[in-house]
Amino acid sequence: MNLRIVLAGLLLLAVAVSCSNGGAETHEHSHEHEPHDHAAEKHDYEHGEKGTEAHGADEIVLTAEKARAAGVKVETVSPGDFHAVIRTSGKITDAQRGGESVVVASVAGVVSFAEPLTEGAAVSAGEPLIYLSSAHLQDGDPVQRAYIAYDAARTDYERARCLLEDTIVSEKEFNAIKAEYERARLSYEALSENKGAAGVAICAPAGGHVKTCLVKEGDYVSVGQPLLTLTQGKGLYLRAEVSERYLPQLPSVRAAQFRTAYSDRLYSTDSLGGRLLSYGRASDATSSYIPVIFSIDAVSGLLPGAFAEIYLIGEKRTGVITLPVSALTEEQGTYFVYIREDETCYRKQEVRTGATDGGRVEITSGLKGGEAVVTEGAIHVKLASASNAIPGHTHNH
Repeated sequence: MNLRIVLAGLLLLAVAVSCSNGGAETHEHSHEHEPHDHAAEKHDYEHGEKGTEAHGADEIVLTAEKARAAGVKVETVSPGDFHAVIRTSGKITDAQRGGESVVVASVAGVVSFAEPLTEGAAVSAGEPLIYLSSAHLQDGDPVQRAYIAYDAARTDYERARCLLEDTIVSEKEFNAIKAEYERARLSYEALSENKGAAGVAICAPAGGHVKTCLVKEGDYVSVGQPLLTLTQGKGLYLRAEVSERYLPQLPSVRAAQFRTAYSDRLYSTDSLGGRLLSYGRASDATSSYIPVIFSIDAVSGLLPGAFAEIYLIGEKRTGVITLPVSALTEEQGTYFVYIREDETCYRKQEVRTGATDGGRVEITSGLKGGEAVVTEGAIHVKLASASNAIPGHTHNH
C-alpha cells in the first residue's frame, strides 16, 4: 500500500517537471523570433521614409519630353509695373464723323430698288441704290416740272438781258430775274442728273455697307425722308459704361483693353490708334452709369453694335507681381498655379488674385518672386497631378 502511494507521488512530480520545461521552451522560441520582427519593421519604416523624401505628397511628376509636347511654358515671377484697372462692359459703335451716313430722298415718289438690298450688303460710291418714280402721282414727274420752271426762267432771263441793254428794265429788276433763273437751273440739273427710265436714282454718297434699310419696295416717300443708313467703317467708338462709384478714378484713365462677346482676342486701344475722347461728369436720369468714350480704328473683327468686356487702364503701379491669365486654374472658386521645382517636378500652389486687365492678373498672395510658374499648358500639369494621385505599390505586407 505504501509502495503504491510512493509511486503515485513520483508520477505527479514527473508530470509537473515536464510542463515546466515545455513552457520555458515556448517562451524561448517566441523570444528568438522577436529580433526578426523588429528588423522587418525597421526595414519597412526606412523604405517608406526614403520614398517620401524622393516623391513628396504634393509633388507632380511630368517629364521634360511630355512637357514640351504639351506646350508647357514657364515664367519666372518678379515684381514689376502694373496699373489700376476698372473692369466694366460697353459697346462698339460707329464714329459720328465719317462712320455713318444717312441716304435721304431727293424727290417725292414710289420706291423701287435697283438691286436687292440687305443689311451688310456692300455698296460703292455713286452706285444707284433706289429709284423714286412720280410718273403716276397727281403732281406729276418732278423732273418735268423742274424743266418747265427752268425753261420759263431762262426765257425771262434772256428777254431781260436784252431789255437791260436798252435800259428798259432796271438793274434791280434784272438781278431778280437772273436769280430766279439760276435757282430753276440748279433745281433742274440736280434732278435730271440722276433721271432714268425707272425714275430718279438715289445713289450711295460713299462706299461702305448697308447698316439699316428704312423703306421697302412700293413705299411712298416725301422729300428729305431717310431711306438707308450706310456705315463706312473708317472709325469706331468704344463706349464703356462705368458705375458711379468709380467717378473719382476716371481722370486717371488713359487707355483700355477689351474683348468682344464673340471672340477671345484681347484688343488694346493703343494698338488700334485709339485715344480717350471724353468721359461723363455725371449720370443721367435714366442710367446710373457714366460713359467713357474712346475713338479707335476700324479693323477686321470689330463689329459696330457688338457688346464688349472692357478693362479701363488707370494710373501706374510698381512692385506688383502679375502672371498671364492662362497661368491660373480654378477649383471650386479657389485659384491655383503650378511651380516648376526642376525639369520633371512641379508643385501646386494656391494663390489669391487682384486686378486684371484681361491679359495679366495681379497675385496678392501665394507667390513671393523667383518662382518658375507655368504660364501655358497649366491644364496638362493639372491632369498629370491627377494621375500622380494614384497610390503606388508598397512593400509593407
